[in-house]
Amino acid sequence: MELAKRFPVLSFIMKSEIPLLLKYRKRFLPLPCSPSSFITRTVNSYPFNPHSMKRINRLTTSSNLNPLPPLHQTSGEKVSRKAKKKERMELPESLLKFKLDMCSRHGKLVEALQLYDEARENGVPLSHYHYNVMLYLCSSAGSGSLGQGGSENDENLKELGMRRGFEIFRQMAIDNVAPNEATFTNAARLATAREDPEMAFDLVKKMKNFGIPPRLRSYGPALFGFCKKGNADKAYEVDEHMVDCGVLAEESELSALLKVSMDAKKADKVYELLHRIRATVRQVSESSAQIVEDWFKSDFAASVGVESWDINKIKEGVVKGGGGWHGQGWLGSGNWRIRRTQMDKKGVCQSCGEKLVCIDIDPKETENFASSLTKLAREKEAKAGFTKFQAWIQKHGPFDAVVDGANAGLVNQKRFNFFQVNFIMNKLREMSPSKRFPLLILHKRRVHGKPDKDPRNQKLLETWENSGALYPTPLGSDDD
Repeated sequence: MELAKRFPVLSFIMKSEIPLLLKYRKRFLPLPCSPSSFITRTVNSYPFNPHSMKRINRLTTSSNLNPLPPLHQTSGEKVSRKAKKKERMELPESLLKFKLDMCSRHGKLVEALQLYDEARENGVPLSHYHYNVMLYLCSSAGSGSLGQGGSENDENLKELGMRRGFEIFRQMAIDNVAPNEATFTNAARLATAREDPEMAFDLVKKMKNFGIPPRLRSYGPALFGFCKKGNADKAYEVDEHMVDCGVLAEESELSALLKVSMDAKKADKVYELLHRIRATVRQVSESSAQIVEDWFKSDFAASVGVESWDINKIKEGVVKGGGGWHGQGWLGSGNWRIRRTQMDKKGVCQSCGEKLVCIDIDPKETENFASSLTKLAREKEAKAGFTKFQAWIQKHGPFDAVVDGANAGLVNQKRFNFFQVNFIMNKLREMSPSKRFPLLILHKRRVHGKPDKDPRNQKLLETWENSGALYPTPLGSDDD
């Protein structure tokens, strides 16, 4: 304190090997000092005096001056944090967690059960993590995925896993440990191992009471369990529950539903599931392909199908379906010709010689896409511009085509060319079934700015506007 009063230019002193620097009038000046001290201070507000600087240097090397403690964290504090972390890791529940993780990694159910029993005897607090690891090991053993050699040993392990697994699940509820999605999924796997898919499905339904959204893996035990038992109606019920909860079935679930529908001879469900596979699975696995092939080779597939149908409905269905399918069910009867083939680089089938065609997205996908696009546009648009555009479309639409005026007028041009836009508009009008102009989107500054002063451009704009084909985007909006 005495030093600070006598020499106000002194800011702080700390141990360092760095030479002393004093900042004076925006320049750093070196000041010799002892290797064990470092002084820094902005001295713009004080007159520069070399003698004072020498005096400061002598004072800093004095044995009577005790250095201030460093501003950064001390090594003692770091040691303290490490010690606390080590102390937490050595808690009984932390050691148990580590050991159970090792058992889970190596599939050691018996050892994990011994650790669990010892922990309960010693009063070690158990969390949902400990319980979930135990349930996972028990359900894995119950399903036969922890086999450790020998059919007798595997059966004993399965029985042990199922018996202890249900005990642990009940104990978790007694201890008031809150379950999570993994808890219910592992319990459902235990139920399926006991060949009780009904219980597995009930467990999934109970997740809603706890505010836990089910995942795809949560439904697997119940769905595959019902399919394995050949209970098609209950499998469809699980599938409907998945749809209601927004869970999308993937290839393995759809293939299981397809197989159980084939075995139950439910032709309409087979038709529905084949189209779901077509829309969802871009490349089927060999096992799924075999199920599809078995269906078309079956006698039942040859016998289903209506003998007469409305050709207009078929054509309408093809248009609504995007050009690739009609959605009217099985048509005709008789044996199917099944061949495995490949497509060449041009999209031509090597078996029948037909070329693949582009297929539009179906109506439902179109509706979802339009809804997403509308939501995005409303978020991005300024001054409710997109809502106004929607109202305008309702009044003047529909249109067979849309022209991006900016791109059409500037392609291969240095300046915007209205006559190039007019050429495209007329060509599309000729191609249109309704012989109407397509919708032309132009930015407002191109409609009401300098370009419209040219009489020829003005005439074109009036023609498009009178035809109800021109929509100028407002200021602040993107014409794209």
